[in-house]
Amino acid sequence: MKLSTFVKSALATSIAASVVASQFAYSDTVRLRMHTFYGTEVDQMAEDLQERVEEASDGSIRIQFFYGGELVDSDQFVDSVARGTIDLAHGVGSYWPGTVEIGTIEGGLPGAWVNVEEARDIFANQGLEELVSEAYAEQGVEVIGRGFGSDYGLLTREPVESLEDLKDMRIRATSSIATVLDKFDIPTTFLPGEELYVGLSTGVIDGAVYGGPVEYEQLKLQEVAEHYTDINLLNPGWTEIAFVNPRKWESMSEEQQQILTEAIDQYLLDVHNWLEEGNQKIIDEGTLFQFATLPEEDSRRLAEAALPIWEEEAERSERNAKAIEILINNAKEQGRLSE
Repeated sequence: MKLSTFVKSALATSIAASVVASQFAYSDTVRLRMHTFYGTEVDQMAEDLQERVEEASDGSIRIQFFYGGELVDSDQFVDSVARGTIDLAHGVGSYWPGTVEIGTIEGGLPGAWVNVEEARDIFANQGLEELVSEAYAEQGVEVIGRGFGSDYGLLTREPVESLEDLKDMRIRATSSIATVLDKFDIPTTFLPGEELYVGLSTGVIDGAVYGGPVEYEQLKLQEVAEHYTDINLLNPGWTEIAFVNPRKWESMSEEQQQILTEAIDQYLLDVHNWLEEGNQKIIDEGTLFQFATLPEEDSRRLAEAALPIWEEEAERSERNAKAIEILINNAKEQGRLSE
């Protein structure tokens, strides 16, 4: 069948327009201002992420990276991403429980899990991630990644041999840990990670529950506090989340969204592996900190004190109640709670 000159011309014009439109859509550079709660200790991982995204997207996605405290405080990430002050954030849910109600549960309730494999399963396969994503969507942000922390110990200026020693200290802690410590009349407060050095050096705080040895070392906290105590409450001690501004997300093609999601997943895994390997190295060397473990009886008392927190969180909303039910069912299946 022969095509008329008009039809041939129309087809050629249509194909050319489609090609140009496709090239134009993909060649538009998406620039993302990404903010993490970490400092420059994650420099290499940030650089790897930027290069990975730029290469996979043929330069159509560019990430400008900001570290803890550079543009906005870490506890303001949700509001800042929703408003578009920043486009993409990497943080911890327990930093903003007043904004995202499920944040404390998501960040890591004491006793919720005992290893990273269990934590991953709870989020990915038992329905917790779906509940979390719904909660963040209601606050105007799109969840695109989940990461897992590592050791979560107590760093103090003075040695700690028991819970009694902590009653004369002011400890920096996120809301869930603070609630547990408050039950033992241990004073607590919250400071962003970037303020811990000044807080410890000036005596504003006497200790902090923030992370593992490698994070304390990266913040140079060994210069102002050298006593690291394993409190045996939660491992990994926190989970990390990545979320993006929905308008920025929707401006990207499906291919660009997939590229960014896969790159963020790798970045979060890189951070986790860096923490695990770094912590073990510092522990094995044993030169930066003096290591101790809270007495088993005190750790048991902390764990028991944490259970009412689960109940309190469940009462906050129907969504929280569903999340706590997931944790309870998992703990029963693991044998940590009786039927």
